[in-house]
Amino acid sequence: MTYQGVISRYREWLDVPDTLVPVTLLEGDTPLIPVPRLAEELGGGFELYVKFEGMNPTGSFKDRGMTVAISEALGRGVKAVMCASTGNTAASAAAYAARAGLRAMVLIPEGKVAAGKLAGAVAYGAEVLQIQGSFDDALSLVVELTGRYPIALVNSLNPYRLEGQKTAAFEICDTLGAAPDWLCLPVGNAGNISAYWMGFTQLDRRRGSGLPHILGVQAAGSAPLVLGHPVEHPETVATAIRIGKPARGEQALLAAEESGGRIIAVTDDQILGMQRRLAGNGIWVEPASAAGLAGLAHEIQAGRFQPQGKRIVAVCTGHGLKDPDIITRTFQPRVLPSDFHAIEEILSSLGGN
Repeated sequence: MTYQGVISRYREWLDVPDTLVPVTLLEGDTPLIPVPRLAEELGGGFELYVKFEGMNPTGSFKDRGMTVAISEALGRGVKAVMCASTGNTAASAAAYAARAGLRAMVLIPEGKVAAGKLAGAVAYGAEVLQIQGSFDDALSLVVELTGRYPIALVNSLNPYRLEGQKTAAFEICDTLGAAPDWLCLPVGNAGNISAYWMGFTQLDRRRGSGLPHILGVQAAGSAPLVLGHPVEHPETVATAIRIGKPARGEQALLAAEESGGRIIAVTDDQILGMQRRLAGNGIWVEPASAAGLAGLAHEIQAGRFQPQGKRIVAVCTGHGLKDPDIITRTFQPRVLPSDFHAIEEILSSLGGN
């Protein structure tokens, strides 16, 4: 396989200017992983796949949109980019800006960003500014600042972000040969759910690939689209979706409605439980990434969803290394003497010679 990056692979499908100068880290081509054992745990009788976006260069789905946003910015001659972030956007913007030789500035909410994500932004050389406020406050400041200065805004308000992110829908259809029956994914700032729907509808118009129903899932403590109003102080362990006023909220609601799907909320306990179940199937994701599957499990258990005979894809948006503290802060390794027999006693249940 020749890795191309999403711009090169899908250029004819992207609504981008001719001035675009491709900046790529060979993002995309992420695996669509069958998880039959998890499907059986959820009742069985259906196909279940995980689109593991944590395998992108900076560990999250943000790279798909950032390659296009940064490429467009470089093409029109800007020298700096800026974003507000709960972590993943910051790391992605910093990496692609570094690749392009551009200055990157990120605004983060105080104490609300996982260490693994903040480390990425710092490592790639971004200027990280922490504000005493929420992500929504940070985004409002970024919008105002980029309106006054020659700086490119690279949050999902930037339409080129969605152009890149929709390529994940193309990849799913390329692999499966058609759209799945259902797509389940986390919803934070709501750009990704909007982008997937853009991609599926575009592909269906041109190739007749079909359209999935979409199940968007928010965390209960940060569920403005479920509640029907902004959340002033969103709280959830799923930091990537800790957003009280989604920038693409109306577009997300429309995508769910047009697809014949819905947007629901699940608890932090359900999210962390699904994160553990995914890890038990060999896929380690950050907490927010487990929200889509947690929502699917919730709907099945509540009797609101019958999966039998269906093909379902769950999008896992970020790698577990993005937020390892969730795991390590509760882990205490068992301490044993440096003695063969002490360890052998633990292995005795396995049998042996």
